[in-house]
Amino acid sequence: MIIGDVVIEAGVYIGPFASLRADFGGIRIKNNANIQDNCVIHGFPNHVVVVEEYGHIGHAAILHGCIVRKNALVGMNSVILDVAEVGENSIIGANSTVKAKMVIPPNVIAFGSPAKVIRELEEKELAWKAHGTQQYIDLTKRCLHSLKEVKPLTMDADERLTHEQFNAQHHIKSEL
Repeated sequence: MIIGDVVIEAGVYIGPFASLRADFGGIRIKNNANIQDNCVIHGFPNHVVVVEEYGHIGHAAILHGCIVRKNALVGMNSVILDVAEVGENSIIGANSTVKAKMVIPPNVIAFGSPAKVIRELEEKELAWKAHGTQQYIDLTKRCLHSLKEVKPLTMDADERLTHEQFNAQHHIKSEL
């Protein structure tokens, strides 16, 4: 669901059931970022939520009035609170909470509740993150070329073919 002052740039993936609510403050999702399933991004008065280029927001994460810098990753079920900032190339571990006004520096891994910087990231970890983000960039392209609009049902269940009737009229590939 997308509500209010939301700007989504090119190459962005937004997963099913994500909610982007810019009813109190704006939201900007920059090029090639991904917002995965069940994420909630909510504006905060007088602040714009920003996910910069190649930002990677894991499943069910919550961003509230914050900034996620270029190429950063927010792990699944993590919460980034008001006026907080996740630095460029940083990783926030799953189930972490970045407190309001907290600044996570660039190129580090942080996790916990509240999140604490554990150490600087190694090149192999940055490469791993880049590979994961590229998977979502590729998924966005595949979706644009392969997804089709599904028409709503027009008949009640008792008027449609049963599963058995449908199978009797069609060749199932696994049976060929």
